[in-house]
Amino acid sequence: MSLGTFLQHLANGISLGSLYALVAIGYTMVYGILRLINFAHGDIFMMGTYFAFYGIAVFTLPWYLSFLLAIVLTGILGMMLEAGAYRPLRDAPKISILISAIGASFLLENLAVVIFGGRPKAFPTPRVLTDVVHIGSISIQNLTFVIPVVTIGLLIALLYLVHNTKAGMAMRAVAKDYETAAIMGVNVNKVISLTFCIGSMLAAVGGIMWGLKFPQIIPLLGVMPGLKAFIAAVIGGIGDIKGAVIGGFVLGIGEIMLVAFLPELTGYRDAFAFVLLILILLFRPTGILGEKIAEKV
Repeated sequence: MSLGTFLQHLANGISLGSLYALVAIGYTMVYGILRLINFAHGDIFMMGTYFAFYGIAVFTLPWYLSFLLAIVLTGILGMMLEAGAYRPLRDAPKISILISAIGASFLLENLAVVIFGGRPKAFPTPRVLTDVVHIGSISIQNLTFVIPVVTIGLLIALLYLVHNTKAGMAMRAVAKDYETAAIMGVNVNKVISLTFCIGSMLAAVGGIMWGLKFPQIIPLLGVMPGLKAFIAAVIGGIGDIKGAVIGGFVLGIGEIMLVAFLPELTGYRDAFAFVLLILILLFRPTGILGEKIAEKV
């Protein structure tokens, strides 16, 4: 393999990893606060893609306005999901919330089939993002550069929000102990709702960019990317925002390199993620940035 080909695969891996990272951040934020795996997060990702599609195809909005509106609507959908499926069960056993999450996932998938139809739809792609840049022997779409830049920019903004604002301080307090935070005057419902909103908006950004990169959308679009983003969150250390991003890059680059170096294993590309998950759970159960859990004697 020539250096140029390797760099082209690396760029594609970083681009794919950025998409996983954006969705993984939503998983890790919800887990960090509620210790809940939001299995409906992949379907939130799918809904964001459809909102953007209909904004352009049906309401003929400019693509950038449609994308912005889709991100806002997906954030609202995330808050509605939390209020309807998780908040009433907050004090129930964890298994009840887990079942509710699975039910919410099926509800969104079937709702999408009823509303949007089961036939694949071609996602509109703005010309400015699909133009190809030639660097020496490498040919890369503008989108391949845009996706990592957007991901890193959103990560920096999110870390600033979490560590330098009053809302971020409340989120960290609720993540530590939401009962004590409530006693100290923190509006726990508002903080959790904000967390779902931010996570869902990031999933919408990931979904839109996924639609741009792979321009065909179906109601089950979020299933596999959602699972892989969850794996990325576990690899990085679920509950840690930076860990989710690192896990996304590890998974995305690993997938692309597997196909590049071992093309005969292309059909096992999805299996790679699950094998990696098993290895991580065997040798470092808390993930790359996860804290080591001390065993009590």
